[in-house]
Amino acid sequence: MNKREEIAAARQKPWPSVNAKVEPLVKALIAEADALRIDVTQGTLGECRIDCGVRAVGGLEAGRRIAEICLGGLGRVALETTDPDTSWPFMVTVHTAQPVLACLGSQYAGWSLSGEDNGKKYSVLGSGPARAIGSSEKLFDELGYRDHAESAVLVLEADRPPPPALVEQVAKACKLAPERLTFIYAPTSSLAGTVQIAARCLEVALHKAHELHFPLGHIVDGIATAPLPPPAPDFIAAMGRTNDAIIYGGRAQLFVSSGAKEAKDLAES
Repeated sequence: MNKREEIAAARQKPWPSVNAKVEPLVKALIAEADALRIDVTQGTLGECRIDCGVRAVGGLEAGRRIAEICLGGLGRVALETTDPDTSWPFMVTVHTAQPVLACLGSQYAGWSLSGEDNGKKYSVLGSGPARAIGSSEKLFDELGYRDHAESAVLVLEADRPPPPALVEQVAKACKLAPERLTFIYAPTSSLAGTVQIAARCLEVALHKAHELHFPLGHIVDGIATAPLPPPAPDFIAAMGRTNDAIIYGGRAQLFVSSGAKEAKDLAES
């Protein structure tokens, strides 16, 4: 069996449960809540709510850990330094040996959710492992993957905790009791939110490859880095800074099992 055949054979093995993989990461987040300056509470329906930047202060380490949870426990996120003479001496670096599942099957913010919160509309994009259980995105049909874990974790880019109507919506979609759900949330303008969004630099590369119809099965590894921008109190400015960090300052490398021509075409596209 040659190397390509070995890779193809390995690809036939069932993908792991992303929700099961993050269980120890979520438990550690809760256990170290005081040190991380995050707040853990129970919602009215019994769901676990982890505030990482709304009322809680949160911080860079909380954001780094959220990013690893978003990756389904299949990736590593590091805060690193570069040349101190550069304009952006601090970077967020992401690596995963399961880039398709970690980035597209978990981290991608593809679950559009909405509900009522005391008469006000609450709309948010959900990311993280719970998507693989309850989201109706067509992407999961393309991936041929669904998770069937007995608990689920959803990450929200939000400045308010999820209201009961949204919790019920997620619970129904996942076919789980609300007490089996964990919601981790932080606004883009927070320190934690800034880190976890900048840590989507590899996911953006996977999303582009998918949009270019590159065979996802040929993507076998990936690493990416992006500058760590300063947070901004205004949501639009904060989103602009994190997006600019990825689009203009991000660098990604995908390792593929296809031929050299296909790899070259992908890089140039």
